[in-house]
Amino acid sequence: MKLVTYKNPTPQLGILVADKIYNLSAAAQQSGFTLMPDNMRQFLQGGQALMQKAKDIDAQIKSGALQISSVVFADSILDAPVNEATSCRDGYAFRQHVAAARRNRKVDMIAEFDHYPIFYFTNHNALQGPGNIYCMPDHFNKLDFELEVAVVIGKKGINIKAHEADDYIAGYMIMNDMSARTLQMEEMLLNLGPAKGKDFSTVIGPCLVTPDELTPYLIPAKNKHTGNNHNLNMKCWVNDVLVSEGNVGDMDWTFAEIIERCAYGAYILPGDVIGSGTVGTGCFLELNGTGLLNDAHYKPQWLQPDDVVTMEITGLGKLTNTIKKMDSTFSILEEKKKFIQ
Repeated sequence: MKLVTYKNPTPQLGILVADKIYNLSAAAQQSGFTLMPDNMRQFLQGGQALMQKAKDIDAQIKSGALQISSVVFADSILDAPVNEATSCRDGYAFRQHVAAARRNRKVDMIAEFDHYPIFYFTNHNALQGPGNIYCMPDHFNKLDFELEVAVVIGKKGINIKAHEADDYIAGYMIMNDMSARTLQMEEMLLNLGPAKGKDFSTVIGPCLVTPDELTPYLIPAKNKHTGNNHNLNMKCWVNDVLVSEGNVGDMDWTFAEIIERCAYGAYILPGDVIGSGTVGTGCFLELNGTGLLNDAHYKPQWLQPDDVVTMEITGLGKLTNTIKKMDSTFSILEEKKKFIQ
């Protein structure tokens, strides 16, 4: 099943079938079910009972047993599938990306990567879906995309072991962890962050895809790792030029293992979003570093106003955003100079 949050005109929860969106609450009433929430977080808080009702409705729509009005997906204004997330974490699951980034900085691969999965918290209030991404002047100082996959937690838990953690996943989405690299790198010199380098926008969407939809793509986890993994191709285009390609199956740490660490001594909740971290070649920071390492005359590329970023992952759809410049001259980088001159 594929679920979306779309504006009709207020945010509504819908089932995506082929190229049409069916209002979940209206479909539930017509099917004789109790009222469905119009909010993804509240829907997920309803647990397996609501999820199963939604899947029953999905099956009825697909079979033609339930006739209900719809709107065209391509003509709809989409919000983030989880538009009121309870939290947002981002992991560091792809060894290829970490190793390349460190090689480009001419430092050795860090051994601790293979010891345990890590994550950081980012701004769950800055989650957004397809559409315009509005950026301040400082964001355009090395503005970057990050090609990722994310999961949404579907039930509350604590101290979850990796072998049972996949049962806590309600669905999968594409994630673009937008990054303002100059702000990010400045803060991380102080061993904190990335904070201001990340908190202005994290994009998820276009839909939440339940795990059963991805069963045909299941592959084994890597050696000595635990949990589900999927053979899903990942691509990113900037202005219709393919700049990145990878595969979800290249994840070294599985989502199950990341969830185990997230839930150690702390509750995870329905509506929590957890990203994979960047796939290998999945951002300009890595691509520019590799380019310069191989060719001193390589011209680095960063996102510019009006650039169109499109990401696609097998089974999860296509996520498109346009970079826009806010009408502001305020700069915290310029403010900093007052203290160091």
